[in-house]
Amino acid sequence: MRLVLFDCDGTLVDSAGLIHATMALTFETFGLAPPALENTKSIIGLTLDIAIARLTGEPHVNEQALAMTAHYKAIYTNVRASGISEAPFPGIAAMMETLSHRDDLVIGAVTGKSGRGLDMIRTSHGFDFKVSRTADDCPSKPHPAMVTECCAETGFDPLDTLVIGDAIYDMQMAKSAGATAIGVSWGYAPTSALLAAGADHIVQTPDDILALLETAHA
Repeated sequence: MRLVLFDCDGTLVDSAGLIHATMALTFETFGLAPPALENTKSIIGLTLDIAIARLTGEPHVNEQALAMTAHYKAIYTNVRASGISEAPFPGIAAMMETLSHRDDLVIGAVTGKSGRGLDMIRTSHGFDFKVSRTADDCPSKPHPAMVTECCAETGFDPLDTLVIGDAIYDMQMAKSAGATAIGVSWGYAPTSALLAAGADHIVQTPDDILALLETAHA
């Protein structure tokens, strides 16, 4: 038995367009120039208040970042409803369906999304996570708490746990927790950065994840 924990944004779903559109509107509301798309992509995975602080050039979360965070959350659903999708990356839906039938795996999510945001993904795409931790539950990545708490809830040792993500924060979180770090090539960080952050494997397609999970020891 193994525990497989997926990051969400940039790993399972392509949400950069939605996050960037919501971020741009938030910055404009506060009289700030919107960040470039590449800058938005660089903070995806962090807890929202920390992400906004970084985008505004602040070393720590301040009152402005908290106010912007509240505004972002308030408009997110409406921006999403405007037609900007969080579609699964090619091959993800089929992979998740296949994994849902594996009785030797427990599938979970560790995400910088809020609990509400993760619930939207569950509802929209039918992903069946048996355990999850979100920004509402734990400190921001790369703190290991999301992984260690999922392990504690399900009874798995981190040595029997795989964390699959697209960000350096995912790799750092996994290694800090003592889990195996799997980087995906289709997300928002270059594979060279994932390897530098400690990735044990890099996968090129969702089918590669299935192949990796067929091995006795990932």
